[in-house]
Amino acid sequence: MKRREFITLLGGVAAWPLAARAQQKRIPRLCFLTFDPGTLRTRSPRFDGFFQGLQDLGIEISYLSADNNGDRFSALIDECLSLKPDVIAVTTTPAAHLLKKATRDIPIVMVALGDPLGTGLVDSLSTPSENITGMSLMVPEMAVKRLELLRELVPGISRALVLSFLSDPIAPIQVKAMEEAARSLGLTLQVQDIRAGDDIQAAYEAGSRARTEGVLVTEESMFIVHRARLTEFAALYKLPVVYPFLLPVTDAGGLMAYAVHAPELHRSAAAYIDRILKGAKVSDLPVQQPTKFDLVINVKTAKALGLTVPPSLLARADEVIE
Repeated sequence: MKRREFITLLGGVAAWPLAARAQQKRIPRLCFLTFDPGTLRTRSPRFDGFFQGLQDLGIEISYLSADNNGDRFSALIDECLSLKPDVIAVTTTPAAHLLKKATRDIPIVMVALGDPLGTGLVDSLSTPSENITGMSLMVPEMAVKRLELLRELVPGISRALVLSFLSDPIAPIQVKAMEEAARSLGLTLQVQDIRAGDDIQAAYEAGSRARTEGVLVTEESMFIVHRARLTEFAALYKLPVVYPFLLPVTDAGGLMAYAVHAPELHRSAAAYIDRILKGAKVSDLPVQQPTKFDLVINVKTAKALGLTVPPSLLARADEVIE
């Protein structure tokens, strides 16, 4: 007889109450759904704040990655629902819309999505009426702010290239906000739709032919994944770029980023997971908006581009990379 079998038999009827208590204390399950490639062990560092916030919750995590392919979301959602999770966390707007159609019962927490109200994920930020709540990135307002920063960085700029993944619901909202702001600033925007990483070089080439003087990137997950290509071609075509994420600057040598302070929102998303598992209703958890923002400037990259960063920008930067 195997040792495990022996111990099981030895417990006999006396183990029943313990078994019943163990069943009552079933370990909660979280499905984490993301566009970014990787596993729970090899995940993107941008989610560190979220997973650190989950460490003491005693939950089981199913990490489901689309591996840079949005077409995989439908299959991943089917897999997630088959696991019967207690709560779902989602990091991208297209997946959140598919989840909304797939379930009305399982609570869904947005881990800092673009504009849940503007894209129709929720009908109210203060009192979400369905099963979705979480964190918003305020992408239209942030996009306009980056446009203003580019104009401050490159005085007299008249043409800017915009790289955007237009099939993502949050992209057209950002482009529209920038176009409205650009008209008042006397700027012409050239919008290039990026559907895959291979489109990035062609977009820079088009901008170069049109004599663009700077580049803006909208806030879709694919641009985090392809940050090395973005910065590589920015250097090749000698174009200043303002990014919506910090990693292209801090990890890939990009010029400047203005972004929501993600760790704060990610920790708040983890706190919402905790509250839901303890019985809180989604309708009692308002969608939170960011209160802290980060401006990071790489002076070394600016010098390579022949740019002098205005002292007013440097003074406002949260981090300056020399």
